[in-house]
Amino acid sequence: MTRTALIQRRTFLRGSGVMLALPFLESQSSWARPGTETGSSPPRKLLCVANHLGFWPGGFFPRESGTDYQTSLTLKPIDKHRRDFTLFSNLDHGTGGGHSGVHAFLSGVRKEEAAGFPSKNVTLDQRAAEHVGSGTRFPSLTTGLGEGTALCWNRSGVRIPPVNNPARLFQALFVNSEPAALRAERTRLEHRASVLDALRASAGSLNRKLNAADRDKLDQYLTSMRSVERRLQMSQQWLERPKPRPPIDPVDNAPRQHIEEVPLFFDLLALALQTDSTRVATFEIPLQFHSSELDVGSYHGLSHHGKAAGRLEQLQVVESYLMTQFGRLLDRLKEAGILESTLVILGSGMGDGSKHSNRDLPVILAGGGVRHRGHVVNPEKDSARVPLCNLWLSALQWFGVRDNRFGRSTGTLSLG
Repeated sequence: MTRTALIQRRTFLRGSGVMLALPFLESQSSWARPGTETGSSPPRKLLCVANHLGFWPGGFFPRESGTDYQTSLTLKPIDKHRRDFTLFSNLDHGTGGGHSGVHAFLSGVRKEEAAGFPSKNVTLDQRAAEHVGSGTRFPSLTTGLGEGTALCWNRSGVRIPPVNNPARLFQALFVNSEPAALRAERTRLEHRASVLDALRASAGSLNRKLNAADRDKLDQYLTSMRSVERRLQMSQQWLERPKPRPPIDPVDNAPRQHIEEVPLFFDLLALALQTDSTRVATFEIPLQFHSSELDVGSYHGLSHHGKAAGRLEQLQVVESYLMTQFGRLLDRLKEAGILESTLVILGSGMGDGSKHSNRDLPVILAGGGVRHRGHVVNPEKDSARVPLCNLWLSALQWFGVRDNRFGRSTGTLSLG
């Protein structure tokens, strides 16, 4: 497989083919590393991989802390990369809900609680994508198997579903639209712009007749409308720019079993980051999928193993496969020369699928050019617990976002 370094950029496709972007965009800032005044360093990138059912804690966490830990059963497939990642213990969001709480993994805020937070339940990836704005063709790429795991949420509290077809992802990244399709898209954007103009005029006349509470609601509406305008501007900016030439053979719509699509998706995401088509990407693994390759029972059923040896053995087949593919993804990023500038997160909003526990989440942080610390064991007692959002805030600051709060954060947590 050949690789290219073509630099192209922005707009986002959704599983249905509808163009989508972020509700809030900030000006693109310098991509220089902290402490430098030039933009000579490679642009920083963020890739998040989340598995709805997490990983069996007994096979995931090493017993020792530091860099000289004995690798655990689940980590064996990525042990050759141990100098390139840090594993964190005793981190979570202090929330529950079991399966219904998994969607808070990258935000720290369940959707039911979103109204009580300034940024609602915006997720780590989408906050980073706001920072990128129109600097790339796709501010973010949300991908996954099947229906995903409700991983990504924008600032308006709206879920972004994953692109779950690798052929469609390939087309979005590398296939230029035909002239007729470009004309149709241009017409659609112009029509939406005219509708927004009319809505803005109507809202302006209403504002003078409303009480304070309604004016606040209207202000939120106008803010959302301005975000739509920014999306239109981004779409127009990238509509006629050519995409990178595909460095791999076209991906067709051949039928595939869900789990067997993981390496193909990872290859495409690595290429998306390498060609600078995006700087923010996610991949979601749902609680259930089909597989002819692994020859195991229901994945969701296996997560409720009850510590039965046979079920744990089958569960480890799945987890070993997923971790092997994660190691292969790190290989691809290294081969492309971008692992040092890409912060890769692997984890889950589920700490123990057998107990439906959202406590002590599995979290691995890889790449990013940071000094990795092996296994970092954070305080276990409730009175001294460190919120996972502290790590997310540190990741955002590494990315270049100048926020001092994110979700339930109380500070930052050293990346390395």
